[in-house]
Amino acid sequence: MTTRRAGWMAAVTLLAGVAVGWGARRAMGTGATKAQASAGATDAPSARAVSTHAEPSTSSAELRAKGAPAAEIRSLPSPQATDDPAASRRTAIVRAAARVAPAVVNVSVISNEPVQATSFWESFFMAPGTQQRSAKFGSGVLIRPDGIIVTNNHVVENAEQIRVTLPDGRGFDAKLVGTDPVADIAVIKIHGDSLPVAPLGTSKGILIGEWAVAIGNPFANYFADAEPTVTAGVVSAVDRNIVPSSDQDGFYLGMIQTDASINPGNSGGPLVDAVGDVIGINTSIVTRSGGSEGMGFAIPIDRVLRVADDLVKYGEVRRAWTGIDVKAVEADAWGRTRGVEVSRVAPGSPGEKAGIRVGDRLLRANGHALTTPLDLQAVLLDLRAGDPLELTVDGHSSPVRLTTAPLPSVTATRVTVLKDMQLITVTPQIRAEQNIRSRQGALVASISSQLSSELGLQKGDVLVQVNRTAITSAEQAKRIFENLRGRGELSLWIERNGSYIARDLYWRR
Repeated sequence: MTTRRAGWMAAVTLLAGVAVGWGARRAMGTGATKAQASAGATDAPSARAVSTHAEPSTSSAELRAKGAPAAEIRSLPSPQATDDPAASRRTAIVRAAARVAPAVVNVSVISNEPVQATSFWESFFMAPGTQQRSAKFGSGVLIRPDGIIVTNNHVVENAEQIRVTLPDGRGFDAKLVGTDPVADIAVIKIHGDSLPVAPLGTSKGILIGEWAVAIGNPFANYFADAEPTVTAGVVSAVDRNIVPSSDQDGFYLGMIQTDASINPGNSGGPLVDAVGDVIGINTSIVTRSGGSEGMGFAIPIDRVLRVADDLVKYGEVRRAWTGIDVKAVEADAWGRTRGVEVSRVAPGSPGEKAGIRVGDRLLRANGHALTTPLDLQAVLLDLRAGDPLELTVDGHSSPVRLTTAPLPSVTATRVTVLKDMQLITVTPQIRAEQNIRSRQGALVASISSQLSSELGLQKGDVLVQVNRTAITSAEQAKRIFENLRGRGELSLWIERNGSYIARDLYWRR
């Protein structure tokens, strides 16, 4: 069984044309016209025996804005019976699709993807860093009238060109506003008139078993028109943590699970409730075959909007930091665990200031039960720097409250080296955030692709020694590189992913 992103690509060099092949990794969508046949079959027990009620006067988003409790948001009026066959066709699912589908877009991307050698002989002849120009496709949803679209990071990753097509056939070149690989969210923008906007709901108070509608563009441009596709199911579970398969990177935390069919090309499309409000962004599937098998996952819309807002306003995500690292506790005879154990607390961190100590057992975070370290990470993923966090600690009579802080690497001073590289001095806080073994050094915060290929460094590396000089700060590393003259050999010692690597270079300046 593998975990797949629900998008797809044509991994074919773009020369005379594009041949489309599988790379099953993305999500889906549809318009109300296409949806009626499948929606009528998947709605209530008998689609034609259920009458239509008028469009709800109050949406879940409006109730949310008024501060209504989750129970009220999910208790909107139900349809009443009628003998009119035509009216009975317009079920809740049909109306939900009609509200959202006009704002669901097709996202086409031309990108340079790294090429992996498939054999020893191929790797022998293939130059390092070889890339292939490819086309890939996904979905997105318009969330603001000024052209802001949210989609998945994996849809637009390594993009050189992005083209957006609306259901009405209009096409636009899109600009990448920002991405968050951790949450797998990206924001792109188009410029146009009279752009449709999807009604946005909330992922709070979602009921397991309530109707869920997935909308997107599966199989990319295999269809003759630009209308998205609609599938229906139910919310199967919430707060799911998905561990990646061997060919995937990163975890998906706190996800909404649905059995609404999600297929390649659906990534970035909306998951919608029966009221017609967006409650999530379709992202991945668990599958043996490569297609939908009834286990699809969506990022909660509240998280998506928070990340998108940060990317639009700041160009980066203001993620919360506590300075607390945790590990799983030993399971009982039945394989059950209760809580997580604090394994490290960064000096001067919000966790230390709140009195959290190594060895403490954390049972709940902001009301969410903790059984694995991923549960705590899922809670933090939905917080901004400065948000409060309440921890239930085993043996404490009252909860421990703390205020989260920005990530140390975000607030740290960055030193520019060789014009195209930024370094950060390794501190106890940076060590804790980045899980660095070295007690001192300079963290590579950013580096251009050209300089990366020349020096063999990449973002996240820690420069610990240059020639025979140990690096104690970013400023010292800058002085060393500035003082290099003439030509000669240069030896770099770096820490990468917890291991140490030596690189010998020939320097000429």
